[in-house]
Order: sequence, then structure tokens, then C-alpha cells
Amino acid sequence: MTGDGGSGASGVDPQELWLTSDRPRRGRRPAFSREAITAAAVALADAEGLDAVTMRRVASEVGAGVMSLYSYAPDKATLIELMVDHVSGELPVSDAPSGDWRADLKAIAHLQRALMLRHPWLPAALSTRRSLGPNTLAFLERALAALRPTGLDGAAKLEVFAQLTGFVAGHVSHEIAQAAAARSPERAAAEARYLAVVAADGHHPELAEALSAPGRALTPEATFTRFLNRLVDGLDSD
Repeated sequence: MTGDGGSGASGVDPQELWLTSDRPRRGRRPAFSREAITAAAVALADAEGLDAVTMRRVASEVGAGVMSLYSYAPDKATLIELMVDHVSGELPVSDAPSGDWRADLKAIAHLQRALMLRHPWLPAALSTRRSLGPNTLAFLERALAALRPTGLDGAAKLEVFAQLTGFVAGHVSHEIAQAAAARSPERAAAEARYLAVVAADGHHPELAEALSAPGRALTPEATFTRFLNRLVDGLDSD
């Protein structure tokens, strides 16, 4: 048990974590469930960020003693595993593939982006995840089914899904940071002035040309779709 330590690798066996019933790991059964603990942790992360999620804080949110939580999750890393899979349950998994794998992959990416924007802590949490829970596996199954027409082998399909998820997580992290920066008009104006000076100094002709090109739609949705199209349309199905 590592208490409120960092979100490093959890020592919990995946079978024990995901394939056992919702019961405490030891001791008497308390008056709350693993689902309630996880939901409280998710709500806390949504409101205050992942750093706010500590075993002590979550225990307070559910009205339990902190030692009771260790019966379900021995450390924060395990709690984050539970949180990731909990929110992954929001992803729809029943839609049948259309047969157009590129369109299906793009639809999957848009679903992932929407999920990560609802839970801005999720991209960072994904980077520390060690195992796949049942909700995550259900969505992975949908993605693998969508990739069946490609003829790729199993390993390649898993790589494509990992690449797609990594792209979405990275883009959403950038998107959230840009939205925060946009809330400071002075900073944005200063950055624009700086780039204008650099582009005019004669030492950055490629940048000057790029900045002088006609603008494109810069809404977050349009930007994401443009980047996503480049990624998915460039995938080789051989």
C-alpha cells in the first residue's frame, strides 16, 4: 500500500482488479461500493483536476475512512485505472461497422475526443494506464471490428488503435491548453506580434510564407477534423 503516492505503476494484478466482484480486497464490507468510490474520484478530477484526487480526499467525498478505500484500491495508480475504465463506459460500443474503415475510425476518434473534453484529466491518465478494463476492452473490440476490412494482422490493428488514441489524447491536451491561453487576450496578442517580427526578419522565409498563406477555419472541431483526416487517410491498409 502506497497511500497518496504518485500515479506510478500499480502492483495490482489485472485479473484481480477487473475479474473479481465489487467487494473489498480485505476486511469487512463497508457501506459503499467500488463504483461509488470511482464515481466520486471522477467527479473530483472533473472539477479540480487529477492532482486533486488523493485517497484521503476521495474518502472524504464518499464519507468513509481512508483505510476503507485501500480495501478496493491500494494506491492512486489503481484508482486511476478504475477511473479511466469508468468514463470509458460512456463510449458507445453497439454500433456495427459500416464497412468503410476510415470513416469508422474517424467516428471513433471523434467519440474519444468528446470523452476527453468531458473529462480533461483523461489524456494524462491514459499515459499511466497499465491494463485495460471491461469498458475499454468493449470499445477496443468495436475498433478492431471496424479495422477488419483492412486485412491488417492483429498486431497491426492494435498499433493503429494505439496510434489513433495517442493522437486524440495529444490533440485534446493541446486543445485544452490553447483554450486556456485564449482566455488571456493580452498573451495571444503578444504572441502574434512576436511571430510577425520573426517572420519579417529575413531569417525565417519558410515561416513567413506559411504565416502569409490564406487562413483556414480555426474552430477546435474543424482543426481536429483536418488533422484527423490527414492521419487516417494516410494509413496504409496493406
